[in-house]
Amino acid sequence: RFGDASVPRYATPINGTLRNMASMTSSAVMPASRIAGFAPRRTTNARVVRRGAVAQAARDGHVHKAAAAPPAPIAPKSAEAIADNLAAQTVKTGVMPLTFDVPAMYRATAESVQEQLMENWNATYRHFNDENPKQAYYISMEFLQGRALTNAVGNLGLTGEYSDALRSLGYTLEDTAGVERNMGLGNGGLGRLAACFLDSIATLDLPAWGYGLRYKYGLFKQAIEDGVQKEYADDWLEVGNPWEMKRETQYPIGFYGEVVDGKWVPGANIRAVAYDSPIPGYKTKNCISLRLWDAEVAPKEFDLGSFNACDYDKSMRETNLASQLCAVLYPGDATREGKALRLSQQYMLCSASVQDILARFKERGNTDWSKLPEKVAIQMNDTHPTLAAPELMRILMDQEGMDWDTAWALTTKTVAYTNHTVMPEALEKWPLELMTELLPRHVEIIKRIDEEFIASVKATYPKATPEELEAKIGAMRILENYMTPAEELKAKAKAAAAKAAKLEAAAAKAAAGEEVAVEDDEEWSAPAPMVRMANLCCISGFAINGVAAIHSEIVRTFTFKDFGELWPEKFQNKTNGVTPRRWLAFCNPQLSSVITEAIGTDEWVTDTALLEKLGPLAKDPELQKKWRAAKQERKALCAKMVEETTGVKVSTDAMFDIQIKRIHEYKRQLLNIMGIIHRYNEMKAMTPEERANVTPRVCIFGGKAYATYLQAKRIVRLVTAVGEVVNNDPEIGDLLKVVFVPDYNVSLAETLIPASELSQHISTAGTEASGTSNMKFQMNGCLIIGTLDGANVEIRECVGDDNFFLFGIEEPEVEPARAERAAGKFEPDPRFTAVMDTIKSGVFGKPGEFDELLWSLEGNEGFGRGDYFLVAKDFPSYIECQDKVSAAYKDQDAWTESSIISTAFSGKFNSDRTIDQYATEIWDIKPLPVP
Repeated sequence: RFGDASVPRYATPINGTLRNMASMTSSAVMPASRIAGFAPRRTTNARVVRRGAVAQAARDGHVHKAAAAPPAPIAPKSAEAIADNLAAQTVKTGVMPLTFDVPAMYRATAESVQEQLMENWNATYRHFNDENPKQAYYISMEFLQGRALTNAVGNLGLTGEYSDALRSLGYTLEDTAGVERNMGLGNGGLGRLAACFLDSIATLDLPAWGYGLRYKYGLFKQAIEDGVQKEYADDWLEVGNPWEMKRETQYPIGFYGEVVDGKWVPGANIRAVAYDSPIPGYKTKNCISLRLWDAEVAPKEFDLGSFNACDYDKSMRETNLASQLCAVLYPGDATREGKALRLSQQYMLCSASVQDILARFKERGNTDWSKLPEKVAIQMNDTHPTLAAPELMRILMDQEGMDWDTAWALTTKTVAYTNHTVMPEALEKWPLELMTELLPRHVEIIKRIDEEFIASVKATYPKATPEELEAKIGAMRILENYMTPAEELKAKAKAAAAKAAKLEAAAAKAAAGEEVAVEDDEEWSAPAPMVRMANLCCISGFAINGVAAIHSEIVRTFTFKDFGELWPEKFQNKTNGVTPRRWLAFCNPQLSSVITEAIGTDEWVTDTALLEKLGPLAKDPELQKKWRAAKQERKALCAKMVEETTGVKVSTDAMFDIQIKRIHEYKRQLLNIMGIIHRYNEMKAMTPEERANVTPRVCIFGGKAYATYLQAKRIVRLVTAVGEVVNNDPEIGDLLKVVFVPDYNVSLAETLIPASELSQHISTAGTEASGTSNMKFQMNGCLIIGTLDGANVEIRECVGDDNFFLFGIEEPEVEPARAERAAGKFEPDPRFTAVMDTIKSGVFGKPGEFDELLWSLEGNEGFGRGDYFLVAKDFPSYIECQDKVSAAYKDQDAWTESSIISTAFSGKFNSDRTIDQYATEIWDIKPLPVP
């Protein structure tokens, strides 16, 4: 067990036995003659064991027994020794070794790499335990890790050795790694950012861990059938996950019940069980953990009596709850049951993580609770982990016996909050009555936090008028629409008095002979109280940070304006970053080799400031030639993937224009596809001679629309419908292709991003917190077309105005533009109207198929109408900017120069820089390298 309190800490099950991990340091390597070899079978695609100990075992009839395996060499470092180790792993994969195919070799390779990691993983935990540093804990509902194999061998510095070893056995590292399924632990940028952060934490030797949930079926697996998105359960765990290790660590998680004498007596109980995955740093011994929680039911919690009495609902209550908790990421919450499940997920994540954090605090010999903030920092990644704060309060008071003031002082010095959105619907609110039923003790704690906060606001602003105080408290308090019984009676009386006065006035008018309209007034009822999670984060957290300069400013001055005035010292900016290991060095070895050759070192993989050495070389013809060759190689790989997944054959001579991100109206994939329709209409009106001057494009979309987000799913359908027409138009040919790549994930991004030449980051100004895909595209020498939104602002500052295609209104202009629309004063551009008419005509899809989608762009105001995200407003600027893109692409020397400059000045967006800022400015933790 690794990371558990009991001894032995460093033992692991191997072939059904326990081998003390001290043996992992052995340098003994089995002679090659003892290890099985491989040769391709002539009649099939399978591999066949030909020689050595495994082959002898087969002749002896013992191949099905684990005992037939020779001891695996431990942590070999040469290609030959790794090949021997891989052969030794083959009998541990659970398949018959006489037909050893690529998936089985992947399992064997994963086991071999795990052995490489195990020494460092154990040593890191032991070192952190012995040194007892302050440690940070990153709690997130999402971690989009991507494939672990290529990242692990890359960070270990053994990519070449594993590649050579596999080749010697008749396999390739690319094919072997391609078998690995992406972990279904996230959806969008939130999860991809968290994954980058863990890589940087390990690389910088920082004492920190990640906590998440182990979703069995992920978000969903996306398919495109008849042009329409369909959702299926993600099967990422179907064949197991060789990178995880189930621990004995588990904690009780309660739900429902009641509070008795100040202590919670839950009505239902499950167990949160830990599964750990190693996160190795780059060329360092430090290897941290991502701990994922799964839900199980302890045998003692199973009601066997009720089951045998055939009361299955009662007996299976906890079992059913456990199976639901970690079934899927973001279950639908349109119903009360869905809301309860999603809130239960969040509580399980927070409770298990906080219990584990405090257990580790004790395990390391800490006994003085006043030192907790000196040993622990908890980062709440968005509002999903908000319940970590009241859960910490509950444990400190109810289990550790602290008084309120002491527990609150420790909590507010321990938890911090990262805001990831300014979209109102994403700032979570939960019905108070639901939370009271599900977590009664936590509601007591939240109510008291709210009461004391209100009192502190009144004390802070003694000269404020009652109206000013009411406005401030209304904006900042946790419980929205909440009234005490006395306040509710007062409000009812006030409403009744107003109604009586209205009736009296009507009666007086009637008595005077005036005509009186009779209105059927409904009885007054209080609006449903809601728990505002972001407000709870702001009140309990000692730091509040945004994730890009413009976003952090909006958070401080608009989203949380009153908090910003009350606690300006809490607010910080931490511009996001991405790991240059996965997102350049490993996913784009072709370009990485060119970079290393050009600047004379590969130290840029960690010190991305060195990339700036490319700047003075951007015009160099020889570098440009190699740069274009690397890009063409990646485009060929991408074209192959596109054809295999969609059936659409694309030309690598065309510009690869890519938009890959979660499908949402504010991200404006709709603007992109409408721009494509405009270009298609233009091309159809051209003569063949005019078409010869058109810059050919391959327009690639990817991303998932949330299952219940109908408007987003309609956008997906419009993209596929346009592709069906354009891709089969003989007049257009290779001048324009429109492709939607299904089931977008990290591995697809690792193919698409290195091939990209233009990337679209075109959200309405002021809506995107940061974005991280824009940083990945920039690192890979892709030019960006975008608005001044999120991290686009800082990217443009780095690369220069001439190397960024800017369009659209800016954030201060957004609300005036919406007001103009609401007042009926906006006149859409004729080119926009023409595109609308084209879609309505039925050219794409079925007649009337997109009426509901287009309805959102029409009218002046109202829910779902009035073009809230200003597609029509920005459309003229967008298509004119796209004309500039097409013209610029024709000059390949100038385009390549801009591409080189994009990479050269991408160093700021290294997640190592971001994490270093978190470590020094929020968490106050220091590097602790394993000796």
